[in-house]
Amino acid sequence: MKMLLAAKPFNLFRWFSLVSLVIILAVAILLGSAATRFLMRESIDRDAMLSAQFIKSIADVEVIHGNFSPGLTLGEFLDKRVDGDRLGVSHEQLVKSHEEFFDHIVRLPDVLLANVYAPDGRVIWSTRRELVGRPATDDSRLKEAIRTGSTVTVDHRGGEQPVERHFLRDPQGLYLESFIPLQDAEGNLMSVIEIYKEPVDLIARMNRGFILLWIATALGGAAIYLSLFWFVRRASRRLDDQQRQLVENETLALLGEMSTAVAHSLRNPLASIRSSAELALEVDPGPLHKNLGDIITQVDRMSKWVRELLMSSRPLAGDQEPVNLTAALEETLAAYEPQIRHAGIQVDWTTREAPRVVSHPVLLQQLLGSVLANAIEAMPRGGRLAICLEPDQRRQLLTLTISDTGSGMTPAMLEMAFKPFHTTKRGGLGVGLVLVRKIIERFGGAVSIDSRENAGTKVHLTFRSTAGG
Repeated sequence: MKMLLAAKPFNLFRWFSLVSLVIILAVAILLGSAATRFLMRESIDRDAMLSAQFIKSIADVEVIHGNFSPGLTLGEFLDKRVDGDRLGVSHEQLVKSHEEFFDHIVRLPDVLLANVYAPDGRVIWSTRRELVGRPATDDSRLKEAIRTGSTVTVDHRGGEQPVERHFLRDPQGLYLESFIPLQDAEGNLMSVIEIYKEPVDLIARMNRGFILLWIATALGGAAIYLSLFWFVRRASRRLDDQQRQLVENETLALLGEMSTAVAHSLRNPLASIRSSAELALEVDPGPLHKNLGDIITQVDRMSKWVRELLMSSRPLAGDQEPVNLTAALEETLAAYEPQIRHAGIQVDWTTREAPRVVSHPVLLQQLLGSVLANAIEAMPRGGRLAICLEPDQRRQLLTLTISDTGSGMTPAMLEMAFKPFHTTKRGGLGVGLVLVRKIIERFGGAVSIDSRENAGTKVHLTFRSTAGG
């Protein structure tokens, strides 16, 4: 025999929490990575541009300082194979200019290696003498600089390139390789300067920027996720409450229709039975007195059920108005005074002035009567009934707490307290607390219950106060 397992209901809140977390993490990582690469690329390009401008400025200064002919650029005679006489430059001027220019290159901060290439790709000068005269390796970036005449920069990590064995010192991590072309007055490429440098200060600044960037990305992603989490959690709870209320209303509506039909059908027969019993009681000499009294008592109980059924099945009527809660409470206590005295219950209540509350006199009496009746029925062998008023002037609320020392409720009973037609009392209908909640919520209040088994029950009724209004 196969067992059919009911499919679990779709948990919108749980799935949204997981999916949104994954999406926000992915977006935050992608944005952080893109921003990191952009920041790194911009910083490297900026450093390369400054290095190129500095070297070209040195070359221009050397031309001026060497008193070369107008129109000449230093790049035209960096190659020692160039005939200086053809350019109108003496050998001494060439040697001096070479020494001064290359000395400036060596003294550039953070330089690991510097090479100067002729247009044919041969090394014409280097910080490492053993490299002079060697042809350039198959380097696409050098070819790009020769072809475009623009500065080309690329970043490396220590241990990546064979050329690192020629460095003046071992790099600690990231280092830059820049190709800076030098041109003549007509824009023709004359030489290319290759510089390997490890800009320690720039790298430190970049690392601090990366840390701040990732912290900001993480905080931003967390803020977005927590905001969405809070919003969806609140929306999920609201949907659950509305769904629960909808089911409850549908149940009440269905049961209300049934109970209304039954109640209307019972009213006339009950009235006839009671009238007949009263007539029989008047003419009966005595033997049937007890039986007739029991008939009248049970008919009255059934009539009370009918009234409660009709009350629970129709909309509450009555416009809100300021009501004296203290006076209503005193009147309700007076109505239940015989039951309180018969059960031997001690009432702990001192009359005090309190602000008026937003309610309706008749509905308020019914509300208080239901709560007090439950408390009295919970203490058939006596106990203590405590009543306390706590005004909250700041929020314009007034809380009435009615507590008893009766049998209390189990957690399961407490969870079902406001379910319609659910009762643990013999002869009860289970509509009393439902009506209490309907009445108090109709006027913007709230009701809650604290109870423990064999430790009593506290009912908290919160009303909107008219104090200060």
